[in-house]
Amino acid sequence: MTSHQQYFQENKLVINDKCFKYYLSPVLVKNNFKHGFFTKRSSGIKLSLLSKHLNKNYQNCVLNQIHSNKIIFGSNTQENEKVEGDGLINDKHNQNLWIYTADCMPILFADKRKRYVAAIHCGRKGLENKIIKNIIKIFYKKGCSKDDLLVAIGPSISKNHYLIDKKTLQNFYKQTAHNELINFSEDERILFKLKSEDSIPLNLKKYAQIQLLKEKIPNSNIDICNLCTYESNYDFYSWRRSKTPSRQWNFISS
Repeated sequence: MTSHQQYFQENKLVINDKCFKYYLSPVLVKNNFKHGFFTKRSSGIKLSLLSKHLNKNYQNCVLNQIHSNKIIFGSNTQENEKVEGDGLINDKHNQNLWIYTADCMPILFADKRKRYVAAIHCGRKGLENKIIKNIIKIFYKKGCSKDDLLVAIGPSISKNHYLIDKKTLQNFYKQTAHNELINFSEDERILFKLKSEDSIPLNLKKYAQIQLLKEKIPNSNIDICNLCTYESNYDFYSWRRSKTPSRQWNFISS
């Protein structure tokens, strides 16, 4: 398995003479999907105003994110009372699907033929709870083909800065299915040698890629952003860096 990390295209949105930077996935741009991974400056503006400058007359779909594997259809979200869940999929053609993050992965999905889109908030718990499998299952139920599914993993924490203890890593291996895409036996030998107090790096982006490949998504359809939210203090909030309650926005439009 080869890593598919790459540079995402930088773009800007001007609102009231203020400039808001966001990033674009090459594979989603190529297939004409309106989307964006915003920086920390996006949290200082109301979502309704931000959305107005992106897509007029679109419904904004937002969740109360809880690190689950629960997927919600866009029409089931309410603007004033947020539904709990960590994944959104469109069921109308005028919806903005919004996910907020500050180290976890914002992952956008799009079917290039049927034009269905989805967005999930996915960290270690999301990987353990198999939210990626859940969202892809819904695409397949809608008649989508694996070859038509495009996936963009946005700015999130990198391996070097996501450190966990031995017990947490053991539980992660237990919860995530073993498969032929990675040499788990080698990982487990390394794990056996570790002390309980050791801090161990975990590559969330790699394991998200593994789960996507396990669901038969072609590697060429997967974009993985090389930006790290922990390292990029100027652009991104990071829970691990500063325990901030603030988040940055990410979206895709149907």
